Amino acid sequence: MHESDRETVILDRGGSGAGIVVGIIVAVAILAIGYLVFFNGAPTGGTVDVDVPAVSVDVVPDGQ
Repeated sequence: MHESDRETVILDRGGSGAGIVVGIIVAVAILAIGYLVFFNGAPTGGTVDVDVPAVSVDVVPDGQ
């Protein structure tokens, strides 16, 4: 039997780099979601002091 010679073929797909861009966007989104989940998206180290005026409501009995 005669073994035929085979030629090595190299394919160059010439990617545009869109896969890298999509990968970076996905990685940034995962980091942002992780930050919001683990840190509740709230800044730390501060004190919130809210002064609310007292509200009085006059209640009139209806006779029942």
